[in-house]
Amino acid sequence: MSKCSLAPRFVVPILGCLVAGTVHVLAQAPQQSINPGGPAGGLRIIEDGQPAVMIHPTAEASALAREVQEQARAKPQPRASTANDLYYHGGVGGIGVETSPKIYLVLWGSQWNGNDPSGEETILYNFFRGVGGSSWLNSVTQYCQGVPSGSFTCSGGTHAGNPSGIFVAAWYDNASAAPSHPSQSQLASEAVRAANFFGNTTSAKNASVQYVIATSHGHNASGFGTQYCAWHSSTSGSVGRVAYTNLPYITDAGASCGANFNGLGAKAGMTIVEGHEMAETITDQFPNGGWLDSSGEENGDKCAWISSGQGASANITLSTGTFPVQSLWSNAFNSGSGGCVIKYP
Repeated sequence: MSKCSLAPRFVVPILGCLVAGTVHVLAQAPQQSINPGGPAGGLRIIEDGQPAVMIHPTAEASALAREVQEQARAKPQPRASTANDLYYHGGVGGIGVETSPKIYLVLWGSQWNGNDPSGEETILYNFFRGVGGSSWLNSVTQYCQGVPSGSFTCSGGTHAGNPSGIFVAAWYDNASAAPSHPSQSQLASEAVRAANFFGNTTSAKNASVQYVIATSHGHNASGFGTQYCAWHSSTSGSVGRVAYTNLPYITDAGASCGANFNGLGAKAGMTIVEGHEMAETITDQFPNGGWLDSSGEENGDKCAWISSGQGASANITLSTGTFPVQSLWSNAFNSGSGGCVIKYP
């Protein structure tokens, strides 16, 4: 992929370059860790005054939580066939899912300049260009908005989308340094800044959009690799409500966030983690108004870091290359009892 000089760069799947500045505020460390004994992923408060975030658990946290859950399931207990499924949580301002999802990638800060040892920029760019319309992402289309809160299935609702042109553009906001370890409020400000940059300046224009805020090698937000691998949330501002993902430089966390997971290679975590966040934002754009289960987990959380059997993480082949991904939860699988699937239907 061609690059412009050390000015901020705007790249659509064809070409382009534009310019803008950088916002700086004080950083804060996360204030709440992963829930011991409960679900590894799910809703967490990590900064006072900011909305809760939906965290992607580390491999270790997910393994521990899954062990506890398996022990609980081993005890005889009556339950309905849908007891483990996702259900609709009513939406936020009428929005529960992304009906025509659009993804914008933001590589934030001059720290990206000459500082991408794992090639994350190119891998993400190619993954986003190829993933739309894939059978892997297609499981999101069974979920919808415009149905009663508590619904396990969609009848008469507007379904989440999986368009082939899901990726719109990348912005290299690299004229100035990003905060060394950005707080949630700083990441939220960058998401609003990106919305303005891309001309998405109203609630309507951001109603089916997600901004992926990628930080560079060695400059990740506090808690990365110990409390989470990534998270997604939303923020409100002059551009309306905005959905965004905090995507750290994944290989910095090693095996905790996917390096060599399931034999898929040292860089496997990049697309395993971001694919997880992308699919969750499509089905729960403004947490937690979309589709979650009774314990607060989304379609990615329920299938995170499965290494064997049904739903194990695997490579998928797209038009732009081969990429490791995790499975996603499908309510429709197994005659409506649900399960983790790599492709749908």
